[in-house]
Amino acid sequence: MSATLPQPIRTVATFAQLLSSVRRGARLTLTLDTATGHLRIAVTDAQGGQLPVVPTDSATYSETGRGLLTVDALADRWGTKPHPPAGKTVWATVPTSSTTATGDAPPCG
Repeated sequence: MSATLPQPIRTVATFAQLLSSVRRGARLTLTLDTATGHLRIAVTDAQGGQLPVVPTDSATYSETGRGLLTVDALADRWGTKPHPPAGKTVWATVPTSSTTATGDAPPCG
């Protein structure tokens, strides 16, 4: 799901939300796909634990997880994957211009 905000704001807000949960030693990767016109933002953290998920209604009063609600609203696609031995990667794709069709972002794995 993507919000109806100007594209530069969507991109910066998605980037900021992913960076807000970065721990020391995390790796940030930005990949521009000129064929599809999407920017992929990925943050890899060696301190794994559980893969993050968007909070459910039952987690309304939880103290964490709000950033993924923002990423879910702004990014065309996002997801997580384990990063062995004990880490994780959280990624999101956003179009590079407002003329790029939403939903055309390639899956990131």
